[in-house]
Amino acid sequence: MKKYLLAIDDTDNENTRGTGFRSRELGTLFESKLLGFVETISRHQLFFDVRIPYTSQNSSACMLIESNNKKDLIQTARDYLCEIAAEGSDVGLAVADWDVVDQTIIDWGYRAKKEVLTKDEAYYIASEKKITLEGLTGTKDGVIGALAGVGLRKSGDDGRCIWLKGKEIRDLNGIYTASKLFEMLRIDAIIDLDGKEIKNYSKINVGDWVRPAIVKNKITIFVNSKNIECNYEFEVATKDYIKSITD
Repeated sequence: MKKYLLAIDDTDNENTRGTGFRSRELGTLFESKLLGFVETISRHQLFFDVRIPYTSQNSSACMLIESNNKKDLIQTARDYLCEIAAEGSDVGLAVADWDVVDQTIIDWGYRAKKEVLTKDEAYYIASEKKITLEGLTGTKDGVIGALAGVGLRKSGDDGRCIWLKGKEIRDLNGIYTASKLFEMLRIDAIIDLDGKEIKNYSKINVGDWVRPAIVKNKITIFVNSKNIECNYEFEVATKDYIKSITD
């Protein structure tokens, strides 16, 4: 199977579910149709600026997927996005072979975090790199964020996972050993805020918000040590901390 990056942007309005939710639905659809295996879905923060229309967060979502059927992946994504696109949305879809996403696309992603970009330039770059890039509704400005999502995910050093192969991270609750988390989730590391790896037998309270960060090409759960006596040694780092390192 080949690895692909598939990113979407600007699917929603203020009265509908967000792009992250839609990306998870789309991943489930791919797997139900046996079109591929979704490894991760990640959220990537883009530029906040009054010149850029966005619903609330201005983020795109990118899926890393293994598949033997790129053509049907694209058509299924296109059909789904056109069906669920909210009124006033400017849906963008980008699909790229993992190996063709080079530094030019990665740089585009990082530019989209700090600059106002144009869809014309996005289309030009995608054409040069043989990346499928489609605007499906409205002004089609979502192609900017979709292409950025592909680049930022390939960078290996941006964003946080909103879906992982294995157990649904939104269903995690309670206390697990580090080894159990490695068994359940497709993660590469569990480290504390000082950068120390957590031993497999250590107990971790995952709380109610687990979003592994993508850092140095590793999908990483960050944890805090506990200074009070309890039946676990660590707890997952706060939402504010994770947002500070992934946005």
